[in-house]
Amino acid sequence: MPKISKILLLAVSVVLVVTVFLGVNSNPVSAASEPQDGAYRQINVYSEVLRHIQTDYVEEPNINAVTNGALRGLLESLDADSSYLTPEDYKAFKADKGGKAQVGINVSKRFGYATVVSVVPGSPADKANLSDGDIIEAIGPQDTRDISLAMIQLLLEGQPGSELTVSVVRPRKAAPDKIVMTRVSTPPPPVAETMYENSSIIYLKPGVLDHDHVQQIEAKLKAMPKVGNKKILLDLRDVAAGDMPEATRLANFFLKDGTIAMLEGQKVAKQTFTAEASKAINTTAPVVVLVNRGTAGPAELVAAALLDNKRADLVGEKTFGEGAQQKTFELPDGAALILSIAKYESPSGKKLQDDGVTPGVLVASTAEDAVAEEDTTTPAEKSQQPLQKPAVTVDEQLTKALDLLKSKAA
Repeated sequence: MPKISKILLLAVSVVLVVTVFLGVNSNPVSAASEPQDGAYRQINVYSEVLRHIQTDYVEEPNINAVTNGALRGLLESLDADSSYLTPEDYKAFKADKGGKAQVGINVSKRFGYATVVSVVPGSPADKANLSDGDIIEAIGPQDTRDISLAMIQLLLEGQPGSELTVSVVRPRKAAPDKIVMTRVSTPPPPVAETMYENSSIIYLKPGVLDHDHVQQIEAKLKAMPKVGNKKILLDLRDVAAGDMPEATRLANFFLKDGTIAMLEGQKVAKQTFTAEASKAINTTAPVVVLVNRGTAGPAELVAAALLDNKRADLVGEKTFGEGAQQKTFELPDGAALILSIAKYESPSGKKLQDDGVTPGVLVASTAEDAVAEEDTTTPAEKSQQPLQKPAVTVDEQLTKALDLLKSKAA
């Protein structure tokens, strides 16, 4: 293909993405003309940059790689959940039916790389000592900077028994650790339940906020009078998976009225989700909610709703910051855009995606305080020994939450 044609191809691709992003149509709208004109002026800049890349770069560039990188960067500059999928990527994305084996990590993108949001207890990732905040530099030979979030999530899946190799950058470690895990098909564990203070405090820990686990919590809340439970400790630490409607339903269990959350976007009319008295279960028992950096998405919606309605005290760390609704736009060449079109907001108006949720009682995790200093073990020596997590003997966040609940009158 002639050089000028390659440049034109990339320029047209960028124009196409900008057109979809701005919602340009054949009928000009005066209110939108200024930002649209600004975007189209940038096309001239893109074309000039591309011309220099094509004619002056040290060697002839791979124009397809340049195109994909430019479009991926354009989408990821918006937020971690927006992605550009090449025709090949989108074909694989559509063919994926889910239900494959995994290693037990929820991921997002931060600083350009895949980042661990939370780890499923007892999963291969947990046994390999992965923690929230760890950066996955590479999956196999592929650098995660060069892969969209949608494709990263596909690469983490596979057949049961297959191996997954990742390079992980940890706090205070100069070199990444190469970790090999075996994918397994393990359903999420049931809601964990523990009694404290002669059963006056019920501790509930879901691993995911889907229909089944919210149903389990509903049953346990309804059984509280029979068991003698008078106070509730809801542990949402490292809960990042689930459904927003189910999170809304869970929050409603504790609220007889008031706003639970809001959803709004540039072209998505504002929706307000309000608590219904008929769906409430326990609106008077003292409640404390545990959160940390691995609390994301649906769990953040619950935490924010209970905090803003002054229904619960939050203990722990600021949450991850996730909470957007996506839509897929197919492009004429077979590629696709995954765009965040609306964001969830707390009752006080804070966007979960941008602000996260900050607890009233801040307590750092014990594991965070116990991060080991950098060692000088060689990569060869590391490969011969399992990774070790710092020994955690006291859960300071849990202790603080229990102390807070004990001080409350039932």
